[in-house]
Amino acid sequence: MKGIVFNLLEEVISRRYGNETWDSLLAAANDDGVYTSLGSYSDDKMSALVTAASKALGEPPEVVLRWFGRQAMPLLAERYPVFFAGPSNTRAFLLTLNEIIHPEVRTLYPGAYVPVFDYDSSTADVLRMGYRSERKLCALAHGFIEGAADHYGEVASVEQRECMHRGDPQCTFEVRLTKAGEAS
Repeated sequence: MKGIVFNLLEEVISRRYGNETWDSLLAAANDDGVYTSLGSYSDDKMSALVTAASKALGEPPEVVLRWFGRQAMPLLAERYPVFFAGPSNTRAFLLTLNEIIHPEVRTLYPGAYVPVFDYDSSTADVLRMGYRSERKLCALAHGFIEGAADHYGEVASVEQRECMHRGDPQCTFEVRLTKAGEAS
């Protein structure tokens, strides 16, 4: 996993819970916390940090990952505004992941492994997204979807119909979007 993800996790945790909490998570995960954004690190390191955060915060790991994804999105929008400038809404943004954003991620971070999405956008009110990744970080993807909606002033109602953690071949999200402040 690329160091940028660890850097984002550190920033999100430190902003919300303080540097002391981040340091205690590193200690609990037996990690030195030294990550360069371009470096590659074992997925086990992220798993250990998420497990430590789960224990410290009293939340299941999938809740921690989802929260992390949602909180990281504003940082990503700040660091990579070009990814967010073209699309005018969450749906349009999500539809750029495979063809625009992930190829750019691989250019910026050589060796980055990114998930693959498939889409069913045949209905106007629901975007169906299939997620495939050996890492099975569907909770993180869910949080990123919610964070993208926050960025575009929308609310995402995300229902996960299939999950690789339950033995399905991929995770499938049904995403419904409304403008913030509108009844859903």
